[in-house]
Amino acid sequence: MTKLIQGDCRGEMDKLIAEGVKVDLTVTSPPYDKLRTYNESLEWNETIWKQVIDRLFLITKDGGVVVWVVSDSTVKGNETGTSFKQALYFKEVGFNLHDTMIWNKPNVFNFGSNNCYKQSFEYMFVFSRGKIKTHNLIKDVQSKMAGKILKGARKHKNGARDKTPDFKCGEFKKRSNVWNVNVNSNNNGHPAVFPETLAEDHILSWSNAGDTVFDPFMGSGTTGKMTNINSRNFIGIEKVPEYFKIAEKRIGEINEKS
Repeated sequence: MTKLIQGDCRGEMDKLIAEGVKVDLTVTSPPYDKLRTYNESLEWNETIWKQVIDRLFLITKDGGVVVWVVSDSTVKGNETGTSFKQALYFKEVGFNLHDTMIWNKPNVFNFGSNNCYKQSFEYMFVFSRGKIKTHNLIKDVQSKMAGKILKGARKHKNGARDKTPDFKCGEFKKRSNVWNVNVNSNNNGHPAVFPETLAEDHILSWSNAGDTVFDPFMGSGTTGKMTNINSRNFIGIEKVPEYFKIAEKRIGEINEKS
């Protein structure tokens, strides 16, 4: 099931909530606070992001997850800290802060101020409504240690050691909460296209096949595209008509192939 909606996410979420719609996972990246308007169509300020977060709590199933990818702007040498304000508000309305993750961008070009280190990451806050239901943690190939034998040795309180069984390192190791993902070089007509790998890995981590994934700031439709590729249902909302058309086309092409 794919449902694409053009409109303001607040009003459209109200309609979904009134219909009793509940989602398992939200993967989204809202407008950053350095943008006063979103394509001259959406004011973005504390009042609005609080309204969005309030609605996300209502539309998320018990045990469901919200992945909120954000960054802060710097005004006159002072970072706004809006990301942290938003995270604390998520907790205030009832979400648990399950993990504070980092999206590191190896190919980033934003060097920031001459007085600061290179600006190369964004926060990926992972919130859950109650005890998290799904956590399919990704394991990556560990090429250096895979298959190696580690000699076992057990240390006692008195300092003496005796041998324990040797340990063979596996081929895979649980990933850390810092993800290295390049930014997109092709923006597809959208100013900030979400990397497909980033969206897909969160979808795989926090949902199962047949679950419903939501993106209230759909943009060019990356979350929807990767949701459909991975056999989940998708609901997406986008206000800007030109971005909605891009998303509609990208997601439609996946649906035609499936």
